[in-house]
Amino acid sequence: MSSSSLFRTKKVEHSIEGTEHPEHRLKKSLSALDLTVFGVGVVIGTGIFVLTGAVAKETAGPATAIAFVIAGVVCALAALCYAEFASTVPVAGSAYTFSYTSLGELPAWIIGWDLVLEFALGTAVVAVGWSGYIRSLLENAGWTMPAVLSGRDGVEGFGFDLFAALLVLVLTAVLVVGMKLSARITSVVVAIKVGVVLLVIVAGAFFVKAENYRPFIPAPVPQEAGGGLHAPLIQLIFGFAPANFGVLGIFTAASVVFFAFIGFDVVATAAEETRNPQRDMPRGILGSLAICTTLYVLVSIVVTGMQHYTKLSVDAPLADAFKATGHPFFAGVISFGAAIGLTTVCMILLLGQTRVFFAMSRDGLLPRFFSHVHPRFKTPYRPTILLGVTIAVIAGFTRLSVLAELVNIGTLFAFVVVAISVVVLRRNRPDLPRAFRTPLVPLLPIVSVLASVWLMLNLPAETWVRFGVWMALGVVVYFAYSRRKSLLAPGRESEARAAAQSD
Repeated sequence: MSSSSLFRTKKVEHSIEGTEHPEHRLKKSLSALDLTVFGVGVVIGTGIFVLTGAVAKETAGPATAIAFVIAGVVCALAALCYAEFASTVPVAGSAYTFSYTSLGELPAWIIGWDLVLEFALGTAVVAVGWSGYIRSLLENAGWTMPAVLSGRDGVEGFGFDLFAALLVLVLTAVLVVGMKLSARITSVVVAIKVGVVLLVIVAGAFFVKAENYRPFIPAPVPQEAGGGLHAPLIQLIFGFAPANFGVLGIFTAASVVFFAFIGFDVVATAAEETRNPQRDMPRGILGSLAICTTLYVLVSIVVTGMQHYTKLSVDAPLADAFKATGHPFFAGVISFGAAIGLTTVCMILLLGQTRVFFAMSRDGLLPRFFSHVHPRFKTPYRPTILLGVTIAVIAGFTRLSVLAELVNIGTLFAFVVVAISVVVLRRNRPDLPRAFRTPLVPLLPIVSVLASVWLMLNLPAETWVRFGVWMALGVVVYFAYSRRKSLLAPGRESEARAAAQSD
């Protein structure tokens, strides 16, 4: 086996050329505004309503706002790398496509396999969270869902989350019909969601008390280093004991609140369906991240000003903060906003997964059957239906806590690969026209890699074990099927061109 065959790269020109064949061409219908809305729609979820209070009470106090800024900067480093690639290689697949043109086929397969897991589990987890909000709202109205159809958490024997599965199936149908319809629905829902967040910020500002900010950075509280697979990997390697509060507590908090930003990279998967990707992809990626960071910082400032951080609740800090000030109406508004907002998070994660799957299929690494677009809607309907039904089943039977952290490590791994790919492609293809250039290369990508790896090391060791098992399975699939079926395999490239011409 030649090691060079494992790192064979696909030329950028061939990647772009492959998007032009009628049966494999996606419809270009998205603008910079659509992309920004997608980014805001997928990033702002339960994190802004829940995570803020938990981190403030347990880790950073009022300085949680600084932790959000630090996490936003880490994401911005990755976003600058994504923006260069998405505008230079406007092809579906995001980090998978970027690494195929720079690092080679095996790294591309590994990151593609990683993204399939990340988006699938992310969609399932969000659907289950959405179902919980809907059931809660129905119970407030006096209607209770049968336990057997309310999910797996706390249920012995058979349990299926009907609402979660139905949500995924409905969103699958929306994505099959077309990207523009998806963008319109997303725009309406995001407007409602951002409106609720702004209402919370403006209304909460009237109940802020200056004494609640004292001390802004609480005195540090050292923590004992844990052991076993439940401990963060950095503790097992270095014996590092994290600190809550103080300056170190802010950085610990940043590693937690970072996960509230997960999803902005999904915008890059829609590059091929953007009318002017060279101009609009950087605007969409960086614009959505800037909006979300601003909203997160403002919410954290308001909630820690409304109620002293030691009194914040962990489960529903914003809602309970308004209750504590004698305004329970806003608690209902927040729950409504969270339930509505999660629909877009679920849809955009599902969108990202289908585009990665479609790109891998078009390259022959997955069955080519899935690389044909719908004759009318020009969407990748076959992988959308397959993955939608599969994720609906996963969402129906999943337990939330088991899967959530796998989404986090998958996202950070993608950040690392994209940052490295920018440096490699700059060196190997300096001639490529780049509408957007990541500044300070290679320094900025190196800092991005280090920041992402640091956050990965703060994840539990058991998450690394599960991630390693999934990656090992992916390597087996690659050598058993994908390596031989790749369009870059000997004898396959001419066959692929003949098939494309016959299309």
